[in-house]
Amino acid sequence: MKPKYLVLIIALFTGGTAAAQNVLKGTVYESGKSNRMPNVFIRDNNNTKQITITDDKGNFSIHTEPGHTLIFDSPGYVSDTLYIADFANKRVEMVTKMITLNQVNITSTKQAFDAHKEYPEVYTRSKVYPLSPTSWFSKDARDARRLKKYFKREEEERHIDDAFNVTYVESIVPLRGQELENFMTLYRPTYAFLKNNNAESMTVYINDSYKKFMSLPADKRSLPKLTSESKSLQ
Repeated sequence: MKPKYLVLIIALFTGGTAAAQNVLKGTVYESGKSNRMPNVFIRDNNNTKQITITDDKGNFSIHTEPGHTLIFDSPGYVSDTLYIADFANKRVEMVTKMITLNQVNITSTKQAFDAHKEYPEVYTRSKVYPLSPTSWFSKDARDARRLKKYFKREEEERHIDDAFNVTYVESIVPLRGQELENFMTLYRPTYAFLKNNNAESMTVYINDSYKKFMSLPADKRSLPKLTSESKSLQ
């Protein structure tokens, strides 16, 4: 074999090996439990074009680099971060999110997150074309469709946060502090309810929910305590 061909083959092999080494794999669990978490949104904070989402078994793979930081997001959970020191298989645990009572007022100048503008390639890859098997069955296309569903769910959760906020609920019920947090977690409305009801209906819903909340035994009005801290294992 001629030397120049040998050099080319070695270069292709080492290049492919390096690319494979830059794929990080792992699994996301609910903190303190063995439950694997599907549909967790993951992005490389140093390269925003690198995004993915966990599969039905909580597994993920993403192209990244040493020294980068990955951000893990899922509605109802505290966002977690993972600093990339090596490419060993990772276990990430996410903690259930509690309501933060010290909210910051959002002004009209703050732009809402628009996934169509931030990640247009996701919507392009998620399209299904009748004569393109790849658009139906490829991992890239399936991941894009899961990401699209994630963005839709995230938009709905933010809409609920805007409508069912601490200031508004406090103006209707006499709860404060931990009791208010417990109440808002237990009786958080669905997006479908908000979409099909007006402000007056929301007030009635909160009042009715308050009566139900107060009729519960004291131990049922408390949220279960978390048994472990958020973990990201290197």
